[in-house]
Amino acid sequence: MGRFLKWEIDYFKLKTEVSRNRLPKSQRKSFKQKMANSNLTNAKKAKNDEFYTQYHDIEKEINAYLDFNPEVFRGKTILLPCDDPEWSNFTKFFAQNFQRFGLKKLISTSYATDSKLYKSSYQVSMFEESAPQYDAKKTKKHGKIFTLTHDKSGDGKIDVDDLDWSYLEGDGDFKSKEVIKLRDEADIIITNPPFSLFRDFLAWIVEADKQFVIIGNMNAITYKEVFPLIKANKIWLGATGNGSDMVFAVPEGVEVAEKDREKAARLGYVGDYTRLGNSCWFTNIDHGRRHQPLALMSKEDIIKFGTKKPFETYDNYDAIEISFVKYIPSDYEGVMGVPITFLDKYSPEQFEILGLTKTWFGSSTKIYLPQIQVSSNGKRSTVTKLNDGATLQLDSPPSGQTFYIVDNKNYIQLYARVLIKHKNPSK
Repeated sequence: MGRFLKWEIDYFKLKTEVSRNRLPKSQRKSFKQKMANSNLTNAKKAKNDEFYTQYHDIEKEINAYLDFNPEVFRGKTILLPCDDPEWSNFTKFFAQNFQRFGLKKLISTSYATDSKLYKSSYQVSMFEESAPQYDAKKTKKHGKIFTLTHDKSGDGKIDVDDLDWSYLEGDGDFKSKEVIKLRDEADIIITNPPFSLFRDFLAWIVEADKQFVIIGNMNAITYKEVFPLIKANKIWLGATGNGSDMVFAVPEGVEVAEKDREKAARLGYVGDYTRLGNSCWFTNIDHGRRHQPLALMSKEDIIKFGTKKPFETYDNYDAIEISFVKYIPSDYEGVMGVPITFLDKYSPEQFEILGLTKTWFGSSTKIYLPQIQVSSNGKRSTVTKLNDGATLQLDSPPSGQTFYIVDNKNYIQLYARVLIKHKNPSK
């Protein structure tokens, strides 16, 4: 079936159909009330859902695929949706490298300003206003499509000056029929979709069984729509920027945390920029980094020179806790729980991915009865949260952090761990 198995594609098709069904009348009122409340929240968050990728970051990532396979883009049609082509760095980068990559066609689409949750002060660009196809009535209500196929200007090269553009019939929503048609035409989809739509956007790609390179939040690794594909080696992390600071431009007027603005400035970006330390690339295009094995120490040496204490075993999973990727022992034959950042260094030739310590995935060896949660400030409440993750039993209550009490025993819960095993552990 190619990149995705039939059941995976059918799953996302079914999920899409279910989401389109109308709710029974008995549920509509409460649903509408919830939607009204959530829309207020979404409106506040909308400003922080548009992050514009820097040219340098795109160049680093794409060059990694070319280094592994110089012909990876040759003869291919690339679609850049969600892209605001007038100034998008994705559009600029691929247009300027059209001939070097040997592309067949470049397509870039934008989402209409009036359809966005966050409506910035929109000004028509000189590029658009001076074009003969400019339509003042369409400019805010319709998306745009830019295409590049040949040397239109006659200067002997194919680049950004040869882009053709027109208005889309609709607003440019990636789920619209006209953008779906473009998706089906494309070989590869590359973009930075709104983080809040990551699940839907990935499902949209998987449904069509396309190759892709997209940016998302590293926490998406733990989503039930994402992790099974990672486990099955259908998608993986990209070659650069994963879990490290990436700088993004943001719409004018967006509130940016001062520490993020300062960090962006130290990296050379002053103005409407922010930095995200948990952003990463997701892809199903191969690159060399994922085939580089990790250099590891033996279990004995890690204890001697690193942890200074033995490895702990989870109370509810048959695995040992590995707090840092560098402390994965080379000679351990059993199952290990590692931070999700491990996937940035995961080599399928070196390790097997077995699971994830989340309730929806399963594989937990026990279920805890309702437990008492003690917050870092001492507040107590009855919860069931302890079941959604790997836990460690403690000899005594910890200070300054949240812990749980079950049958007079103390536990802490760890953030999601990927369960792995060596394919060929050293002796």
